[in-house]
Amino acid sequence: MTLLHPGDPFPTVTLTQPGGQTLALPDALAGGFGVVLFYRGSWCPYCNAQLRAFQRATDALIEVGAKVVALSIDDEHTTAELIAKHGLTFPVGHSADAGTVSAAAGAFVDPEGGFLQSTGFVLDPSGNVVVSVYSSGAIGRLVPEDVIGLIRYLRDQTATEEHADQLSRLV
Repeated sequence: MTLLHPGDPFPTVTLTQPGGQTLALPDALAGGFGVVLFYRGSWCPYCNAQLRAFQRATDALIEVGAKVVALSIDDEHTTAELIAKHGLTFPVGHSADAGTVSAAAGAFVDPEGGFLQSTGFVLDPSGNVVVSVYSSGAIGRLVPEDVIGLIRYLRDQTATEEHADQLSRLV
């Protein structure tokens, strides 16, 4: 298991959606900020709350140029029901191999249930980790308000640095 730190490239992870469409992360998020959520399963009330919160924040996430994806070990049918139940419009993957995801991205695996513990990443437009949030239990996870604030801050910093760089070339 390798924990990912700021600046690390996000590893290639394949997300299979209900219906069979696949996304290769981080490539599917390239060009904008990305939010990758590994969640415990549809049975977890905290995970349901997190997914609903990111869905409610869709407009604000689009405004800052962020795309969200989520993934769990739940089977295809269970994942499809979760998507329908909450009206999720971002890609949600199913049938993840917990050991493979853990080895690639460092997510903790519950030793008894074999599911991924809540893990979240914010990626920059190049697919590098900006923030990683690892949980070893039910709580401790990304929330959309923090992600949106972080992305706004990063964009402001980049704009300020570009402006300072332009001014320094004029002098």
